[in-house]
Amino acid sequence: MMRNLRNFPFNKVLVLGLAKSGTAVSKLLNKNGISVVANDLKTSEDDGNVQDLRSLGIDVIVGDHPLELLDEVDAIIKNPGIPYTNVLLEHAVERNVPILTEIELIPYLGVEQVVGITGSNGKTTTTMLIYEMFKVANAKARLAGNIGHVASEVAEQMDDETTMITELSSFQLLGVETFTPKIAVLLNLFEAHLDYHETVENYQNAKANIFKNQTSEEYLVYNADDERVTLRAMSANSTLVPFSRKTSIENGTYCDGKFIYFRGEKVISVDEIALVGEHNLENILAAVSVAKLEGIDNQAIETVLKSFSGVSHRLQFVKELNGRLFYNDSKATNILATSKALSAFKQPTILLAGGLDRGNEFDELVPLMSNVKAMVLFGETSVKLKKLADMCGIDQVKFVDTMDDAVNEAYRLSLRDDVILLSPACASWDQYKTFEERGNMFMESVHKL
Repeated sequence: MMRNLRNFPFNKVLVLGLAKSGTAVSKLLNKNGISVVANDLKTSEDDGNVQDLRSLGIDVIVGDHPLELLDEVDAIIKNPGIPYTNVLLEHAVERNVPILTEIELIPYLGVEQVVGITGSNGKTTTTMLIYEMFKVANAKARLAGNIGHVASEVAEQMDDETTMITELSSFQLLGVETFTPKIAVLLNLFEAHLDYHETVENYQNAKANIFKNQTSEEYLVYNADDERVTLRAMSANSTLVPFSRKTSIENGTYCDGKFIYFRGEKVISVDEIALVGEHNLENILAAVSVAKLEGIDNQAIETVLKSFSGVSHRLQFVKELNGRLFYNDSKATNILATSKALSAFKQPTILLAGGLDRGNEFDELVPLMSNVKAMVLFGETSVKLKKLADMCGIDQVKFVDTMDDAVNEAYRLSLRDDVILLSPACASWDQYKTFEERGNMFMESVHKL
C-alpha cells in the first residue's frame, strides 16, 4: 500500500537541506505532483542524492542559498537541524512563507494512528519500549522519526491497522501547524539546545507543540513529577494521562515502590523489571501508559519489562549533543559485530575503531562503509584500518592515543545529524582490561564534551 497526499495546500515547495529526510520529502512531493526545488548549502554537485533527485526531474541547487528561490515557492519544508537564523529562512519569515518540517506531511497522508514521544531525555528508550510492547502483543507498529526512520516515508507505506511510534525532537516539533498524534508523550523538560532555540521558553514551547492540535479524543501522557511538564500540560485540550514514580494517581500510571499501576490496576512488580534507574522508571511508566491506552495486554507488557535492559556497550545510545548522536558499541570486538553496527545507521557516520591486532585485515567491512564520512583510529590496528579508509575513499582519517582525543576529534569532524559510533572491530586488550572499560571511557569522554 502506498498513500498519496490529500488536500495538500501548497503547489510549489522549497525543500531546504537534503540528507535523508530532505531527499525522502522531495521524492514524496514529486510523486504527488507537487513542484519541488531542493536546496542544500554543503552538498556537492556529484552527491548521490543530488543525482538521484535530478534523474526524477527535480530541480536541485547546491552550494548557496539564492534568495530568488523564495519568489517561486509557496512553502518551505526544512531539515529539522537547519536553524531559523539561516538567511533563506529569515527572508521567508519576512515574506510570510510557511516554514514546515517533514512530520507535517503525516496528516496529509491520512495517517491517524500515531504515538509521538518527546522530552529532553529518555525518548529513545521510551520509544523502543512501546515498540517492543506492540511487537510482543502482535499489534502492528512502525518506528519512525528521530530514531532514524524518516516519518513521512514510513507514513506513506502504512496501512490503517498499523500504529506509527515516532520519536520527535524539538527541531521537528518547532514547525508543527497541523500534525497531531493520537497519543502524545512528554517525558521531561530540561534546558537543552539553547544554541538553536536561544531561550528555555522557546525550547519548551517547541516541545509543547506535540499536543497543540490535540482534541479531547486524543491523549497526552505526561510526567506529573516534572513541574515544567505539568505546567505545560495544563494548557492541553487532550485527555490527560499523568504518570508518577512519587505519588498515586487515579487517572494515570504510578509506582508505589513495589508495583506499577495503571488507573488502579496492578500491572507488574518493580522487582521483575530488568531496566534499572529512576529515569528509566519514568520511561517505563510512560510506555505502560501508552500500551494500556492502546489495548496492549499485561502479559505483553510484562514480557518486555522483564527482558528489556537497554544493553550496555551494544549499540548503546549515549546521548545527543547539538544534533550529533553518540553510540557506544564497545562490545563489537570483531568485524561481524562492527558490520552489524554500521548497517544499523543510514545517517553520515564517524567511526571510532581500533584495538588489539589479531592478524586479520578489515576488507570485509568495505561494503558496509558507504555512510562512513570519517574515521578516528587508535590502538595496534590503526594502520590496517587506515588501509580500509583508503579502499573506501574516506579522506578524513585521524590517529589518536586516548579516548578523550578520539571523542574530541570525532566531534570536531561532525555536523548536526551525524552519528558518532564507537564500534572498534577489535578486542580492547592492547589499551584496556575489558571492552566494558573501553566503553565506559568512551561514555565518560562524551559526557565531558
